[in-house]
Amino acid sequence: MKTFIVDSFTDAPFKGNPAGVCIVESDLSEATMLQVAQELNLSETAFIRSLETSNTFSIRFFSPKMEIALCGHATLASAKVVFATNEINEVHFINIQNLDLSARESEGQIVMEFPVYETRAADAPAALLAALGISATRNAVYNEETRILLLEIADSQELAALDPDFAALYRSHNSINGVLVTAASGADGYDFHSRYFWPWSGTNEDPVTGGTHTFLAKYWSSRLGKTRMKSFQSSKRTGFMEVELIGGKLRIKGQAVIVLEGQLRMQL
Repeated sequence: MKTFIVDSFTDAPFKGNPAGVCIVESDLSEATMLQVAQELNLSETAFIRSLETSNTFSIRFFSPKMEIALCGHATLASAKVVFATNEINEVHFINIQNLDLSARESEGQIVMEFPVYETRAADAPAALLAALGISATRNAVYNEETRILLLEIADSQELAALDPDFAALYRSHNSINGVLVTAASGADGYDFHSRYFWPWSGTNEDPVTGGTHTFLAKYWSSRLGKTRMKSFQSSKRTGFMEVELIGGKLRIKGQAVIVLEGQLRMQL
């Protein structure tokens, strides 16, 4: 099976968020896709298969622990692979929720369209805050579609310095997929920073997360009074993207670098 590793939301190799991309020629079971994701051991691996409709692929995402319905960086990685291996500059990915995740090349970048999700007020357990090393929050909200808890804190430098106790974090909550911590930017050219921790459903920390922006972009749009913003993820690998809310949709613009291409050998 043709397989790639692509660093997403970066313009340089070994930064951003690495995703696996597997080009599927015949049906794979969910158990097999999970095994492949565990073998690659990246935050997510995308499995794409060409459909009868022109420039359209099915797409499924797996972390090493479970299937993930929506993943931004693996969609970006998949688009990068499709554009590198086909003479097209626009593609549609249909995910397990039957969402049409479109992507197109534009001026050296890839522009994707995602849905926009709402958040509601939520409580952050004291044990969860202690595990993250957060003493105070400005706000706590929850997104139902992704089952992610969002915490806003006051300072982006504090955000970058967080060093969670992941064993304690895992024990602190039993009904979320992850916790997203975010803060307004300083004078660095970005509008907001974020980090995403998800030991419940994936790896300890996702280096750069496009899918969280389905609700994070609207959250900061309301806070900042902007519809077009620049986002920075202050993980160890770091990464960046531009987001824009337009016509009830979220546009995410980013770059990606293919760092590995090969054949995955399996016995099915």
